[in-house]
Amino acid sequence: MEIARAAAALFVQQGLRATRAEDIAQAAGIAPRTFYRYFATKEEAVAPLYAAGAQRWIEAVRTAPAPLALPQVLEHAVRHTLTPGIGVSAASWEWLRTLIRLADTSPALRKVWAEVCQASEGALAEILAARTRGTRTEGGAVPPAGSDAAGPVRLSPRLRFAAAVAGAAVRVAVESWAATTTPPTGPEGPAALALRNLGALRDFAWSESE
Repeated sequence: MEIARAAAALFVQQGLRATRAEDIAQAAGIAPRTFYRYFATKEEAVAPLYAAGAQRWIEAVRTAPAPLALPQVLEHAVRHTLTPGIGVSAASWEWLRTLIRLADTSPALRKVWAEVCQASEGALAEILAARTRGTRTEGGAVPPAGSDAAGPVRLSPRLRFAAAVAGAAVRVAVESWAATTTPPTGPEGPAALALRNLGALRDFAWSESE
């Protein structure tokens, strides 16, 4: 993660084009060969930061209170991951804004962002499947996606679609906010935008029999 933070700092401070992999290695206090042991390109270096944000969202869905219906679970997760000050500072959101804007100008960085979003969608589908079938650990939480405790998870087309829509609701909200200069809080912040987008799933028929 230290390499990812060093890369993000340099991308924000001096731009993507002006930053070399060797610069990132130097900032992270490692040799260039060590950098290339973990990442094939300089753009890939920020993947752990993108993935950390996606993982917070997935984890909030997984650990949301059991009595909540799935639409409320998704909204709960949004409030706990996209609201500045809850887990992520407002300053970190400004960094994210710059990194997402850079992805709009760099095909290589856009590919990294897209791959993280796709992986997040798959994990979300597994969590939604576990919640719909009532799977819980002894502590009451849904087991992590892919864990043995969850058992084989059946990912129906319906749940895949729901996960894709929910993931897109959050992704588009974050990208739309990043394209503006508005603060990360308030009615045009990422959390508010995502909650409005998730309105599309409030009447979704979650049960296979519906």
